[in-house]
Amino acid sequence: MPTAHPSGWAHADGALRGPHWLREPEDPNALVAHLWSRTAAKSDGVLAVGGVPLPELVREHGSPAYVLDEDDFRARARAFRDAFAGYDVFYAGKAFLCTTVARWLAEDGLNLDVCSGGELTVAERAGFPMERVGFHGNNKTLGELERAVALGVGRVIVDSFGEIERLAELTRPLVEEDPSGPSRDPVGVMVRVTAGVEAHTHEYIATAHEDQKFGFSIASGDALEAVRRVHAAPGLRLLGLHSHIGSQIFDTSGFEVAARRVLALHARVRDEVGVEMPEMDLGGGFGIAYTTQDDPAEPDVLASGMSAIVAHECRALGITEPRLSIEPGRAIVGPSMCTVYEVGTVKEVALDGGARRSYVSVDGGMSDNIRTALYDADYSATLASRASQAPASLTRVVGKHCEAGDIVVKDEFLPGDVRPGDLVAVPGTGAYCRSMASNYNHALRPPVIGVRDGKTFTVLRRETEADLLATDVGVSS
Repeated sequence: MPTAHPSGWAHADGALRGPHWLREPEDPNALVAHLWSRTAAKSDGVLAVGGVPLPELVREHGSPAYVLDEDDFRARARAFRDAFAGYDVFYAGKAFLCTTVARWLAEDGLNLDVCSGGELTVAERAGFPMERVGFHGNNKTLGELERAVALGVGRVIVDSFGEIERLAELTRPLVEEDPSGPSRDPVGVMVRVTAGVEAHTHEYIATAHEDQKFGFSIASGDALEAVRRVHAAPGLRLLGLHSHIGSQIFDTSGFEVAARRVLALHARVRDEVGVEMPEMDLGGGFGIAYTTQDDPAEPDVLASGMSAIVAHECRALGITEPRLSIEPGRAIVGPSMCTVYEVGTVKEVALDGGARRSYVSVDGGMSDNIRTALYDADYSATLASRASQAPASLTRVVGKHCEAGDIVVKDEFLPGDVRPGDLVAVPGTGAYCRSMASNYNHALRPPVIGVRDGKTFTVLRRETEADLLATDVGVSS
């Protein structure tokens, strides 16, 4: 067991070297390629994405700004589509969704998973084919269900007995004989189940253990009962079972245990309910590289492993393989976006034992990336606006908010001469950063600026003070 140094933590071996996986680079200007989108490159120290130098982007659009690499996003989406041929690939809209992204997905042949009325509105506004939309959520309102049914979403993933009752009551008239017109087809339904598997991930983003809000427990028998109720409802069409085991997962081992348990229930449904469900959803959660410690698998490796697992379990159970679906979100958009900030202050802070730490403060923070504070997430960073000859220095990149925990990058080696006015870019911010962004301290949420072939285009504009005050009814007109 490690013990504290008697003269204080700063005297312990490696105390100021950062985490064990972080290595001091030979050249702090160099990019670690697999952390960035595929078009990211440096020339004379200046970072360009999609052929656009970030200093030019900031001059035109300001900072901070999210930078979305269209070619990279679409290449990753198509890679999942092609690797999982024969599956239904649903992009998890909660990672990041806007009408532009929805149109790219529609054009490239992916499906879309939404989990709120707002996300459904974006899909509708984008003209996304509703038969290729899945609607998630553990507490869908009656209004959201009515709208989903009216729009003709391809499948609703039910999450409680109350929801099954509401959806059954809502859809019953659609399949009854209507003298004024043809009856509607039943609404496709998947039953979300918890398989008792906790993937190797952060406690707050593991979603398949029993003690949590999502799904019906297989072990308790609730999942089988939910299937019976869906199957008995005349306005519902039972499609299959849905399982999601967590996020930021790097291999298929966790899916193996979950698939075994979910397919065993699939077999029970055939034998005891008398229906062979045509589909099964294995969820998403595929990880990306935020730092050098992360080594995500390519889509074809994931597809091969997951297909082999399902085929093996189906043979063992003597059941027909269902049509499979997956839900990558982070794995598509995460690496396709970076965030660029301007440095405001650089502060050397004295620590116990005479040690010092460099704090680089930028013009954003936890309002545009809450994940470091919320999940203790690790990120990387690079000096984006110039080359430096200074040696690497262990640095903490922090935000401008009135919180001690407002940290963007906990530990990174940046050139020791980073100064106010420099640009710093953080890779891997496509998933959950903009979608979880806030107006904390009345900050204005940054824009999302698309880049492609040396040109920029606005995906989401920067918020204005007028936007900030639009809902403040006390503001005089």
